[in-house]
Amino acid sequence: MAKLYFKYGAMGSSKSANALITKFNYEERGMKVWLIKPSTDDRDGASHIRSRIGLDAVADVIYPNDDISELLRSQTDVDVIISDECQFFSPEHIDQLRDIVNLDDIPVLCFGLRTDFLTHLFPGSKRLFEVADSITEIKTICACGAKAIVNARIDSDGKIITEGEQVLLGGNDSYIAMCHKCWSDVIRKQNNK
Repeated sequence: MAKLYFKYGAMGSSKSANALITKFNYEERGMKVWLIKPSTDDRDGASHIRSRIGLDAVADVIYPNDDISELLRSQTDVDVIISDECQFFSPEHIDQLRDIVNLDDIPVLCFGLRTDFLTHLFPGSKRLFEVADSITEIKTICACGAKAIVNARIDSDGKIITEGEQVLLGGNDSYIAMCHKCWSDVIRKQNNK
């Protein structure tokens, strides 16, 4: 019986690498993977998924008005669906993936962030927490050694940003994974200067 999986972690926890390694493992066993990503994530090109360690693959892009269930019909013999950056999917897209698991008996593995730079859930992640069969944290660490859970947005001087739009694409130049204590301490110090 197929399941809907949500594998989440903070920035730098190797979510994309895990997605691409999982893709490789399925394909090595002769299975057909449908690799998808939301159109919001165009950092590495509209249709590329690239990990910080250099793994790269071409993915089909899902746009806001797309119906993933309908797009699946244009694929042939899909054994598994793997999505990167699933936090950018709408709740409706997550429900479509849930329906694919239920109706088509195809496993769906979603990799993404839990929360934004202000520790608020992304809509796609929130819906996955509500409907996924399996939820797994991919851990990474803060500079202090504690488990990182915050995707701290930083400016060009390394100062933590606490205002702005929920979505701002970026890598190590724009975000740093931190534990909540360090994040809170730095913000307090910045505000007291």
